[in-house]
Amino acid sequence: MSTTERASFTTKLGVIAATVGAAVGLGNIWRFPYTAGVNGGGAFLVVYLLCVLLVGLPLLLSELFLGRNTGQNPKGAFRKLSSNKKWQWVGVLCLISPTMVLGFYSVVAGWTAEYFLQSISGDLVGKNAEELGAIFTQFSQDPLRPIIWLFVFLGMTIAVSLGGVQKGIERVSNILMPVLFALLIILGIKSLTLDGAADGLKFLFYPDFSKVTAGVVLEALGQAFFSLSIGLGISITYASYFKKETNMPQTGVIISILDTGVALLAGIIIFPAVFTFGINPGQGPELVFITLPSVFNQMVAGQFWSTMFFLLLAVAALTSTISLSEVIVTFLVEEYKISRKKAVLALMAVCGVIGVISSLSLGAFSSYTFMGKNAFTLIEYVASNLLLPIAGFFIAIFVGWKMPKKVVHEELSTGGKFGAIMFNAYMFALRYIAPVGIIVVLLTQLGVI
Repeated sequence: MSTTERASFTTKLGVIAATVGAAVGLGNIWRFPYTAGVNGGGAFLVVYLLCVLLVGLPLLLSELFLGRNTGQNPKGAFRKLSSNKKWQWVGVLCLISPTMVLGFYSVVAGWTAEYFLQSISGDLVGKNAEELGAIFTQFSQDPLRPIIWLFVFLGMTIAVSLGGVQKGIERVSNILMPVLFALLIILGIKSLTLDGAADGLKFLFYPDFSKVTAGVVLEALGQAFFSLSIGLGISITYASYFKKETNMPQTGVIISILDTGVALLAGIIIFPAVFTFGINPGQGPELVFITLPSVFNQMVAGQFWSTMFFLLLAVAALTSTISLSEVIVTFLVEEYKISRKKAVLALMAVCGVIGVISSLSLGAFSSYTFMGKNAFTLIEYVASNLLLPIAGFFIAIFVGWKMPKKVVHEELSTGGKFGAIMFNAYMFALRYIAPVGIIVVLLTQLGVI
């Protein structure tokens, strides 16, 4: 299928809204704050920004190149650009990963919807941290309620996916992304009025470089890599819908800036709150579902702010599930010549099974483990910590070393807007910095170093 036969985003706003929505998710609003909290706040932030610049952005531009140059799904992109069939397996990795991620991610997305409803109903009001912990444990281990919310989220994803590129993804992204940023700004402004705002902002933005260790660098590199959804095939797929006049370096920079901006706004929301109420900023995932509801209960109009926060999380989760599903749907439609409806329903059936198993592994199936991990944590570990870095590594090698520099430059330099100095810096980072960084992260995840 050529690029002229494919659907395309109709406006520049649509391009930015969809691609930023693909990058922005629970990793920005949920994972970034507690990762920064564990790793020293401001010092982590500086290292993280460097990792986005030196590793994340070059890999993002490479995925955009693969997508728009070929007008294909991830597997088709490698098939079109290389006669060596082995490279198609990189595209296959970019198809397996989003299927696995969509399965367990939809479980967590369902949790955000449950907590949004509980915030509206007032069920979280007046509860202390211990009671909120019991509520979360009881809910996450329930054999039915999380699964109901899982399929509610998959249903919303189906509804958008069936609308196609323009009437589904682009139209919904144009609505959801402004809503997401509006909620972030409103909650951020509220957080800045708290007594601990100064201490929270100092923790986030004032770097104490004595806290920078090899572990901090690795955490920052991993966060930068996963925050931009590298290795999931999303940017390849979305870029295949770009028009030829789309300025890809500019688009890549905007995506990186806005994605990072969302993470920073999440930090601005959370750190002033935790410092105001004397909470450890380095708490793990329970920070969102246990600690923050406790914080909201201590605030004036806390029920309202709790509702806004979990609505924010739900919106961020939905933009991610939409983009994850599109990678597989596009592949099925193009490679197997089936209708979009059949492709969407087939994918959601598979992801529904993965999601049900993941959810039950936290409760009824918790005794079934492999290498000490239940199904939820195992699927998450394999997809996020192994398959994504491997795919990212080979994307860097393929675009950096196998593709002719002239071809890459011509594709990225829309209207001659990607100068020689910037292009050479991009190629250096892609050839040397990104692969080494990914290998280090991968070996660390495997426990080799």
